[in-house]
Amino acid sequence: MRKPGTKKGAVVGSGGQRRKALEGKGPTPRADERPGHPAQRKATAAAKAEQRRTKQEQGPELIAGRNPVVECLRAGVPATALYVALGIDADDRVTEAVQLAADRGISILEVARTEIDRLTGGAVHMGLALQVPPFAYAHPDELLTTAQESGDVPLIVALDGVTDPRNLGAVIRSASAFGAHGVVVPQRRSAGVTAVAWRTSAGTAARMPVAVATNLTRTLRAYAAEGLMLVGLDADGSMPIDDLTLATSPLVVVVGSEGRGLSRLVREACDATVSIPMAAGVESLNASVAAGVLLAEVARRRRAAGRV
Repeated sequence: MRKPGTKKGAVVGSGGQRRKALEGKGPTPRADERPGHPAQRKATAAAKAEQRRTKQEQGPELIAGRNPVVECLRAGVPATALYVALGIDADDRVTEAVQLAADRGISILEVARTEIDRLTGGAVHMGLALQVPPFAYAHPDELLTTAQESGDVPLIVALDGVTDPRNLGAVIRSASAFGAHGVVVPQRRSAGVTAVAWRTSAGTAARMPVAVATNLTRTLRAYAAEGLMLVGLDADGSMPIDDLTLATSPLVVVVGSEGRGLSRLVREACDATVSIPMAAGVESLNASVAAGVLLAEVARRRRAAGRV
């Protein structure tokens, strides 16, 4: 209402007019869109994690440091470029790295040390970095087809929750040594074939197919439907490794993480679980070591039965 004796507009109960008018902020945004809200922080963290995972899967990776670079080149790890810092204090490792890269036709690029700092994210590189292309994963069905067409008894290794790339690389090396036809890893909560895994596998990752399963339990059941037996490696297994008569059958060896072992659904999908007898006072073996022991026993039994 207009006050008597004044030319001002209505001021009581109107919220003001023109530049003094109150402006609404619109509809309330969703929780994950409100700055500072726990749901928003969680969504941002998940997005960043997805970006890091996508970058690791799609983009090249750099191995930093003189010893790691030389080890990878010796192991025959596929590489696309060797970065050498300008004015580097060359020693035997630098000389060997350059020579190995030149012999294999790998591009050798001399760049400023600051550029290698940027490429490696500030890692300790000592003037050397090796660029490794993204790993080409197979499909789980391809491993089964390869195993069935090989003429040998199928043997596939599946990893459940192994998140250390060094363990993955060591398992790939053991799988190659004992005649496996491939390794399957789940899409989530699992290590990928990174530069560290490449180095640990001693180059065998170039020859051993590694497949990614969207759902590991479903993939294992699909293998079982094709006639493969599922044997899980577990500290509380239903039988000791000495009684593994299934070794000569078409087989999938399932290895869990060192900490929690096999997940419940994966354990339920297995036809049998196997334990490795150990001396008193030793709780468990490293996941890759345990896998190597079991694969060696499978290979031994198959040789004895003439199934290789």
